[in-house]
Amino acid sequence: MLNEAEQKQSDEEKQSAGYDRKQQILQQAVEIVSAEGYSNLSMRALARASGITLGALQYHFSTWEDMLRALSVYILDQYERSWAAMVPKDRPPTLQGFMRLVLEDVPGSALQSGNLLPQLYAMSQVEPIIEELQTEIFNRYIYVVEKLLADLQSHTPRAEVLAIMLMLRGSRLLRGEIHKWDVEADEVYDVIIGMADAKYGKPKIKPS
Repeated sequence: MLNEAEQKQSDEEKQSAGYDRKQQILQQAVEIVSAEGYSNLSMRALARASGITLGALQYHFSTWEDMLRALSVYILDQYERSWAAMVPKDRPPTLQGFMRLVLEDVPGSALQSGNLLPQLYAMSQVEPIIEELQTEIFNRYIYVVEKLLADLQSHTPRAEVLAIMLMLRGSRLLRGEIHKWDVEADEVYDVIIGMADAKYGKPKIKPS
C-alpha cells in the first residue's frame, strides 16, 4: 500500500495528467472552429478529433455547456498569458504599441485567431457562453485603452475608446478579406496607426 506522501503525489500526478488532457482537448476544439467553422464543432466531432470516445470526452466535460465554458476560459487564459509575456517590462505601454499588438495579433497565433475570431463572433450569436467570452475580451481591451487615453488627457475618452476598439476589431475580423480588396493587411494597419499618430502624437521613445 502507498503511504500518505506517496498517495498525495499519485493524486497530484493524476490531477496534472487530467488537466493536461483537458487542455489538449480544448486546443482541438479551437482547431476545429478555426479550420472547419463553429458549426462543425460538436461533442462527437470533438471526441473523434481528440482520438477518444464520446464517453471519455464526457468524463472531462459532462455537457456541451461545460465544454463551452471551459473553452471560453481556455481562450481567455491563452490571450492573457501571451499579452503578459509581450508587454514591455522596462517601459510603460503606449497607445500605438497596444494597437500594433492587437493588429498583428502575435499572441493569438497559437489560437489561429485570424480564423478563430470571426468564427467566435458568429458563434456568439447563438451561444450565450461565447457571447460572454467576446464581451469579456472586448471589455479587457477597453480597460487598457481607457488607461492609455487618460495618460494622453483625452477629452472624450469613452467615445474615443469605442472608436479605436471598433477599428481594431473590424480589422481583425476582416484580416482574411483584405487582400481581396487589392490592399495588404500591413497597409491597413499602418493607416490605423497613422490616424493615432495624427490625433495623439507619436509616442516619445526614451533613450535606453
